[in-house]
Amino acid sequence: MTDILSNIAWWGWILIFLVLVAVRDVFIQKAHTISHNFPIIGHLRYWLESIGPEMRQYFVANNREELPFNRIERSWIYASAKKENNYEGFGTDRDIYAHQHIFINNAMMPFQLPENHPNHVDKTFLPCAKVMGAYNNRKRPFRPASVINVSAMSFGSLSAKAIESLNKGVKIAGAYHNTGEGGLSPYHSYGGDVIFHFGTGYFGVRSDDGGFSMEKLVALVNKNPFIRAIEIKLSQGAKPGKGGVLPGAKITKEIAEIRGVEIGKDVLSPPNHKAFTNVPEMLGFIEKIAEATGLPVGIKAAIGKLDQWEELTDLMQKTGKGPDFITIDGGEGGTGAAPPSFADHVSLPWVYGFSDIYRLFKRKELEQRVVFIGSGKLGFPAKAAMAFAMGVDCINVAREAMMSIGCIQAQVCHTNRCPAGVATQNKWLQNGIDPTLKSERLAQYFKTFRKEFIEITHAAGHEHPCQFTMTDIEMNVDDHHLSKTIEHTYNYIKTPVPFKGMQSLKECLYLGNHPDKT
Repeated sequence: MTDILSNIAWWGWILIFLVLVAVRDVFIQKAHTISHNFPIIGHLRYWLESIGPEMRQYFVANNREELPFNRIERSWIYASAKKENNYEGFGTDRDIYAHQHIFINNAMMPFQLPENHPNHVDKTFLPCAKVMGAYNNRKRPFRPASVINVSAMSFGSLSAKAIESLNKGVKIAGAYHNTGEGGLSPYHSYGGDVIFHFGTGYFGVRSDDGGFSMEKLVALVNKNPFIRAIEIKLSQGAKPGKGGVLPGAKITKEIAEIRGVEIGKDVLSPPNHKAFTNVPEMLGFIEKIAEATGLPVGIKAAIGKLDQWEELTDLMQKTGKGPDFITIDGGEGGTGAAPPSFADHVSLPWVYGFSDIYRLFKRKELEQRVVFIGSGKLGFPAKAAMAFAMGVDCINVAREAMMSIGCIQAQVCHTNRCPAGVATQNKWLQNGIDPTLKSERLAQYFKTFRKEFIEITHAAGHEHPCQFTMTDIEMNVDDHHLSKTIEHTYNYIKTPVPFKGMQSLKECLYLGNHPDKT
């Protein structure tokens, strides 16, 4: 009898609660029409809507359907990072007749490794064939020891443990770590090579008036010799031409110290730089930084109009000066939060933007003076092969690197509620990341990528990806009678990269602070 009365009491309380919710829905709240017209049941609709993306991701979408990364792509990264079986059986499930499908033309007989070849000892050895700063005779030129590296992602955008995992991982993998525009944090200082990146907010090298401080940059470089190059952000694929606001509520004491801003006060990153207002001033700014620091200096941009790029190349021809490297970002967006109108429509996708820039530099005979870096969903060997055939010398990966350390593509990076602890400042959520384990997974993803990339390169008859030509890659237009090599697709011919062999790269490659001018 007691149990029956207890159950009746529970049901009574539940009924009272539902009645109160219904009264609130109908008579008090005015914000939601559905809840007003359908009290109680309306809440079920909103709840189902809130978990809709997760339901579609795991139960509705097929293996090749999701964007920005489909299930097969994510699974390949996860398996590669964990050193698990990343093969697939029974043939591809990709529609190989689809528009823009990539074909790599394999050789009748693949490249055969000589007995003393470095890849006999290390199957993942794959440095960049070019040297940043060699043409401009910088005091501390830099040859990236890996063709795949971590793209610009700030501490603040990513969590402390995520940044720590990435930096420890690139040290293991022999790659570099781009800081993003949030400044150099202690979490970037675990031994990996670093490219220091800053944008219009000048975080980390910011003067009291919000401008650029050369003194702070020189002091930063001198204090941290693992900084190997400087990158100036002109725009990013997520929101080119748009500034941003860092709300004061998100600025902790640690972030304020790293970025050089005030605690609790909103910080504006304007669309334009204060340090220069036109192309000639930008070129002078690059040279001043290179002279003061001794490091290679590059620029990063998403591509749209080409008139100012034309002006830049004309000045480079005239003066013999210019950026040591150029990072081309894809307009398809990346880790940065952005309005859909920007992410969907402003600036060109990577393949169009890069081909426009390379074609321009080739026409002006400047392509050998610059190390070209591609950034835009290129963290897969076949896509990287296409990028190298188009003229890329290195690739940067952001979201692929995040997935290797646990990102599940929840697409809530902008909410501070990342369930994997990667893109959040929530301490509880960050606690799920073990930097020792995750750094090994980032390194393993890079090593697996390089190994498979080398194998694809050898299958095409080449020793190093820099030797890919534009006739090595075909892109589907319709049937094979209408498919085109990317030479005809993008209407230029890539210039051969000087290359004496992998053994030569191994002999002249120096890590740490040793210059490499070969």
